[in-house]
Amino acid sequence: MTSPKTLYMGWDVGGWNCDNNPASRDALVVLDRSLNLVGIPWRGNLRTTLNEAHDSRDLIHRLLTLCQHQASGNERVVMAIDTPLALPQALLALARGEAVSALGRSQENPYLYRETERWLFQRGVTPLSPIKDMIGSQATKGMHLLARFAPHIATCGQWQSADGSLSAVEGYPSPAKRSAVFTALRQRVSLPAEHTAMLQQPTPKQQDIQDAWLCALLAWSLEHAKESISWPPAAMPAAEGWIFVPRDALTQ
Repeated sequence: MTSPKTLYMGWDVGGWNCDNNPASRDALVVLDRSLNLVGIPWRGNLRTTLNEAHDSRDLIHRLLTLCQHQASGNERVVMAIDTPLALPQALLALARGEAVSALGRSQENPYLYRETERWLFQRGVTPLSPIKDMIGSQATKGMHLLARFAPHIATCGQWQSADGSLSAVEGYPSPAKRSAVFTALRQRVSLPAEHTAMLQQPTPKQQDIQDAWLCALLAWSLEHAKESISWPPAAMPAAEGWIFVPRDALTQ
């Protein structure tokens, strides 16, 4: 069998019932290793797709079909997902009746924010909390994909399917918009003329597609521009995951 072709997918996550939400829906963008756009960007609701897919290989086929790309059945997909993919361990302990001894500022509250989010706060990035910022629907949607199709923690912040066909990480596109490295990287992407304005200068209804594109670039960078991405410190708890952002978007 030939080696699998690796594709890099960005998923900007909408709520479970985002079908008629004009401002926020699921969006997918796929790139290949040469930074060519694969198929076309897609926007809609993935709930039915997640319900009907049987395994990671079937999910990949269905996602690529949505993007109007004919799957060969031998693809490997690295997916960067724009939503929290884990809950704070302190919150889960609280549900068992185990409280922390003292609480301070909101952005330091371990019930509201994971360690990766608190790490980013200290470096000038302000991620949202699935507990206090009304993104619980999106977060559970991303966690549902992991639980069903990529449940194995390969290393902190990276989940995989049992057969290795699907790798998933948590990406955060907002810092990428102010990254000089990613600004240059965006210019390298080969885009058909009809999609250039959608991704480079999106309308309000196309913001989620642009965020999916930035997540696809994050997924690509994990393997082809590793030095441009912030990686988790050794002490970061793997169960809480990690938010991947460009290094030059951080305040040192």
